[in-house]
Amino acid sequence: MQDVKITIQETTNNTIIKFNSSKILINGGSYEYANIDEAKNSPLAQQLFYLPFIKKVFITANFIAVQRYDIVEWGDVQDEIKEQLQSYLNDNGIVVHEDTVATKKEPIEVYAEATPNPSVMKFGTNKPLTQTDVEYKNIDEAHASSPLAVAIFNFPFVKEVFISDNYISITKYDMVEWKEVFAEVRSFIREYLVEGKIIIEELPEASEKVSDTKETQPEIKLEGISAQIVDILDEYIKPAVAGDGGNIAFRSYDEKNKIVSVILQGACSGCPSSTATLKNGIENLLKEMLPNQINEVVALNG
Repeated sequence: MQDVKITIQETTNNTIIKFNSSKILINGGSYEYANIDEAKNSPLAQQLFYLPFIKKVFITANFIAVQRYDIVEWGDVQDEIKEQLQSYLNDNGIVVHEDTVATKKEPIEVYAEATPNPSVMKFGTNKPLTQTDVEYKNIDEAHASSPLAVAIFNFPFVKEVFISDNYISITKYDMVEWKEVFAEVRSFIREYLVEGKIIIEELPEASEKVSDTKETQPEIKLEGISAQIVDILDEYIKPAVAGDGGNIAFRSYDEKNKIVSVILQGACSGCPSSTATLKNGIENLLKEMLPNQINEVVALNG
């Protein structure tokens, strides 16, 4: 018996709703089904298609997105579906028979890309890796949740591993230069993904410790200036830093002193140019978009 919790999340398309899972549903990648015949390898999707208003089902590592026909409104049925999914998963119901579809997956490509941080190399891929950013400072942290990160740490020169949506940022020790080892690492990651091995087995639990950089955004619903800050970071900042293999996660907003605290991850962590990015980029943007609300942006780990 598992302890799976399902939460409901609306999307910008009012015919589609997401059911987020507290546990990993599949090893990696994603699956989309337009009818019950296409869903032969997914008992969970087949169950959903027995409902007459289900149009499409999309399954990823930690959520199930469902599109409806117009014969119902989500407000009338979403709670019932949530309970059905939660019961199914807690009874160890099979989500996807992944072994039966391995040959149908797209060819996996991995490319290496330099970042502004000379210690970090970004390895991008056409395969979705995770819906939740995770960062590991050492192999012991990785053992608890990511077999892929553990495998990468077996390279003696690897210092830190950051896994995001469709890329992995790896921080090295100074014992080697990236030009000497990046091709080997790229080939290793590609082979790992081609073999369909587990990427993230269990999402790391959020920690209150600043030193623990496996950060997730607070689960509490943000309001006011904090919510506006997160929206600005998501829309204007994160896409840019993700292109360089990094991430910036909101931590807190001190309303009295008007100070924003963030966590630097991936290539941003320890990057020589991160201070300039923080001050000249993020801080100036927030001051401009939230006038008289921001005095300073500080990195708790940088």
